[in-house]
Amino acid sequence: MKKIIRWIGIGAGGLLALLVLVAIGLSWRGNVRLNRIYNITPEAVILPTDAADIQEGERLVAIYCTNCHGDGVSGTDFFNDPTLAVIDAPNLTSGEGGVGAQLSDVDWVRAIRHGVDPAGRPLFIMPSRNFYLLSDEDLGEIIAYLKTAPPVDHSANDRSTTFLGRTLLTLGLFGDLIDAERINHTAPRPAVPTPGVTVEYGQYLAVTFGCQTCHGPQLAGGKDPDPEAPPGPNLTPGGKLGAWDEHTFINTIRTRKSKWMAFEALNHMTDTELQALWRYLQSLPAVTADQVQE
Repeated sequence: MKKIIRWIGIGAGGLLALLVLVAIGLSWRGNVRLNRIYNITPEAVILPTDAADIQEGERLVAIYCTNCHGDGVSGTDFFNDPTLAVIDAPNLTSGEGGVGAQLSDVDWVRAIRHGVDPAGRPLFIMPSRNFYLLSDEDLGEIIAYLKTAPPVDHSANDRSTTFLGRTLLTLGLFGDLIDAERINHTAPRPAVPTPGVTVEYGQYLAVTFGCQTCHGPQLAGGKDPDPEAPPGPNLTPGGKLGAWDEHTFINTIRTRKSKWMAFEALNHMTDTELQALWRYLQSLPAVTADQVQE
């Protein structure tokens, strides 16, 4: 009996040691991914200088940037869990603690379109897979505004991840959070449709805004990477939107507030943009809950 107990103890100890080694390997792999150097020379983007285009850039920033970087893009305490990671969305202005005064035009393009910082390291939780598809005109207006945004003094914490956080990152339990890994940085971007109330322009808006992040690749329901977030509903005609009309859709975006759904950002879209988005969603195949593909 003592021999059996001894061998059980040895086996359990060996298994524990193996699990520790696996965890160390996973954490190391996560650290390698977070500190990989990408040598990217972005295509030049022309930045407008007239007041109207810069004002349009402010509107686009309100749509694409403030949900993470906060009002005035002065930075937010985006994710703070001492057991996993501390991730701040940085202050994008030229105020004290901000990065705005430090970034060249090329740095802005590299960060937004490629998800890489000036040193070549990948940005974390930066949706550049979506922003890679932004038109040169939209991106130029966004950067032009960011370079002239009113300075706000606010310092962000440096990014830090724990052993456990890096391990879970490698296991994919938080989804794909390093977009630089997922972008073909040398591939030509698709042609950008002309703005208007069309399915094509609605698709452009849905993809660049990142609807798939929460609502799934088919927009038929999904899950935000945040473990606390509720499931993202089915946006195809097979879901609740099948009983809506365009007026209900736009009115909901204009009037509703939610911690998890970026209604405030979407509310900065024009009626034309929201009509195009609605037209695109209505063009999708009607997927029911039992047809959703993982």
